[in-house]
Amino acid sequence: MKFNCSRTDLANAVTNVSRAVSSKTTIPALEGILIRAKEGHIILSAYDLEIGITTKIEASVLTPGEIVVSARLFSEIVRKLPEEVVTMETDERLITYITSGQADYQIVGISSVEFPDLPTFETTDEIIIKEGLIKNMIKQTIYAVSENNAKAIYTGSLFEILNKNLRIVAVDGFRMAIRTEAIDYDRDTRFVIPGKTQSEFLKLLGNDEEEMVSIIVGERHVMFKVKEYSIISRLIEGTFLDYETTIPKGEETVVNINTRVLISAVERMALITSEKIQSPVKCTFTGDEIRLSCSTAVGKATDVLRTTIAGNDVTIGFNHKYLLDALKNADTDEVRLVINGGLSPMIVKPVSGDSFLFLVVPMRLA
Repeated sequence: MKFNCSRTDLANAVTNVSRAVSSKTTIPALEGILIRAKEGHIILSAYDLEIGITTKIEASVLTPGEIVVSARLFSEIVRKLPEEVVTMETDERLITYITSGQADYQIVGISSVEFPDLPTFETTDEIIIKEGLIKNMIKQTIYAVSENNAKAIYTGSLFEILNKNLRIVAVDGFRMAIRTEAIDYDRDTRFVIPGKTQSEFLKLLGNDEEEMVSIIVGERHVMFKVKEYSIISRLIEGTFLDYETTIPKGEETVVNINTRVLISAVERMALITSEKIQSPVKCTFTGDEIRLSCSTAVGKATDVLRTTIAGNDVTIGFNHKYLLDALKNADTDEVRLVINGGLSPMIVKPVSGDSFLFLVVPMRLA
């Protein structure tokens, strides 16, 4: 194998593909990147048996071939090469020669035969969606994906399409995030994508409002295609929560408030808490004000916000982190808080429309 390519293109590709390299494995090839040289381009792949990332870049290929190289070492070398043009060549002993300007490296490669095949699958659904939109939807819900492997189904988000509306739902037992948008897709379908896969997908997404990306779904796998990158992952099998039944139906207390003002107040209360000293932020909604307070062994903090409150007076407590996660992922200047007593989950949603709905489970107050 022998080819010439751009150092910048190669460095970017290696950085992104390396996110799927396995850090703990007994298979040496999984700690590497598979490089395949074909006419006019090279293909780079990494796979940790859960997520696979593949991309291709333009190259002048003199001799086709393939090799696996250590991801960590190869990445460091490529980033520090002195010139923009890189020449890479392998011989029959699997020695890989990397040259740029006067810099020259020889590293030991691994046969491509030892690199596991990435999954292949038959497509059941292919959803084409704007890059900026899917990025926004995932960012606003991924915070509520569970990190508890005891209930594997909740370590992913439900993607549900009904009546041309895409809904992403994430839940971890303490909060729930729902994001909904109309899309141009006729079939109804639902599947659960691991949070880790979504996180890697987000890192490849830009903010282009017109660029389109593909979500290709099979019976047990999903593939994201963005620009020259493909991310393949298993789907999570199991029965997802009937989330609509968990959303409180009443509106005993309704509050419209400036999102940034409320975030700032909660952050002030959180200054006297820590990972070791957990205490709820107590919120009392009464008349035309919200009284916030927090008390720990460190000290006590209080604050008052003026706003319009409709309905019953209520006192409710929250883990400050869970409350802040919901508020910070609202993409509106003003939010509506809907409360049904001190022990029922609070709804955070837009003042108008239904693009998002976040639930925050309260903490019991002493």
